[in-house]
Amino acid sequence: MKKRGFGMGRWNGVGGKVETDETIEEAMIRETHEEIGVEVLNFSKIAELSFFFSVNSSWNQLVHVYFAYEWAGEPMESEEMRPQWFEVVNLPFDSMWPDDRYWLPEVISGKLLKAKFVFGDHDAILDMKIDYVNSLKND
Repeated sequence: MKKRGFGMGRWNGVGGKVETDETIEEAMIRETHEEIGVEVLNFSKIAELSFFFSVNSSWNQLVHVYFAYEWAGEPMESEEMRPQWFEVVNLPFDSMWPDDRYWLPEVISGKLLKAKFVFGDHDAILDMKIDYVNSLKND
C-alpha cells in the first residue's frame, strides 16, 4: 500500500526514480531495500509501461517493471509502503491503478510486454496499447 506521494492509497509495486550514475536495475534494488527492507538477489525485467496523463503531463513516465524471484529479508513497512501478500487469483484490482488489470495478469502468466496507457480525468483510461515482446533490454 502506497502511503504517500504519487499513487498514495493504492496497492502498487515498489518503485522510484533513477539517481545520477545509477542503472535502472541498481535503482530497482535500492528502492526495494528503502521501501520494504528487502535485498533483491535474482530478478528479471518483465514489462515497460508508458503512462501519459492528460490532466497533468508532469506525471507522464516510463516504468520498467521487474519480478524478484529471490530476495533476502522479509518485507516490512516503511514511511513509503505497507507491503502485503495477495494470492494471484485474489489481487485487489479495485484498489490499484486501473491499468493493472490489463497488463499484470499477462506478465504473471509469463508474457513480456511493452504497454502504453493514456489517462484522463478521474483515472479513466482514454487509450491503451499492449505489445507482447520476446525480450526486454534497457536502452
